[in-house]
Amino acid sequence: MRQIVAIIRPSHFDEVKKALQTIDVQGITVTEVSGCGKQKGQTMVYRGATSEIRLLPKIRIELVVRDSSVESVVDTICQTARTGEIGDGKIFVLPVEESIRIRTGERGDQAL
Repeated sequence: MRQIVAIIRPSHFDEVKKALQTIDVQGITVTEVSGCGKQKGQTMVYRGATSEIRLLPKIRIELVVRDSSVESVVDTICQTARTGEIGDGKIFVLPVEESIRIRTGERGDQAL
């Protein structure tokens, strides 16, 4: 099993969520986060005053999938969230040692 963590633009979240549903991804956790990378924030002008926003709003999607599904999930997120511009986000793939469904006590792939 692998945990996939994707940090994407908020404007692409609905599209990514729908695309993941079409490839039968069942459970995701979504968090609104702020951060910056190469984009390093934005400069905005509000009522004549220039201000720099260093942390930009992002959406963090977390899901755990079987090893056999990792490539299709990563490809789906990449294709759906990509604009080709700085700030599209990142995807991290991490190993998962165990999963347990609290309600039934199922373990491993059966708990997904």
